Amino acid sequence: MTQEIKAPVPPFTAETAAQKVRMAEDAWNSRDPDRVALVYTDDTLWRNRAEFPQGREQVRQFLQRKWAKELDYRLIKELWAFTDHRIAVRFAYEWRDDSGQWFRSYGNENWEFNPQGFMQRRFASINDLPIKEEQRLFHWPLGRRPDDHAGLSDLGL
Repeated sequence: MTQEIKAPVPPFTAETAAQKVRMAEDAWNSRDPDRVALVYTDDTLWRNRAEFPQGREQVRQFLQRKWAKELDYRLIKELWAFTDHRIAVRFAYEWRDDSGQWFRSYGNENWEFNPQGFMQRRFASINDLPIKEEQRLFHWPLGRRPDDHAGLSDLGL
């Protein structure tokens, strides 16, 4: 039986860790819970704010709730550090709630991968800052951030 691989796989280099981060950003910007959940192990363990999803199905359900609440979601991730099978990421995303209030959410994630390249553990700490619409910095059309759009460091975030 062939075991599924989610390249790039550990051990990570600076190049493959950055590639993994961009792939995650692209997936999350799709706002597709089914697509995003497929990069996690069946028994993945998460901490996301005060929620602790366990397993791919709970992650999928969590993401459905997230994107039903966080409208017009646009995310930028940046590689912070890496080891053989772990990656640390900082990120910011902008979204609005159903009343029209905009937010910029800042956070850090720690990821751990299995040998096949699937994320088995994800720990996220996130803070939400209410912003005015004119303070928004992420203006690309919904979906993948264009390659020529500034990243977090370039934006001073």
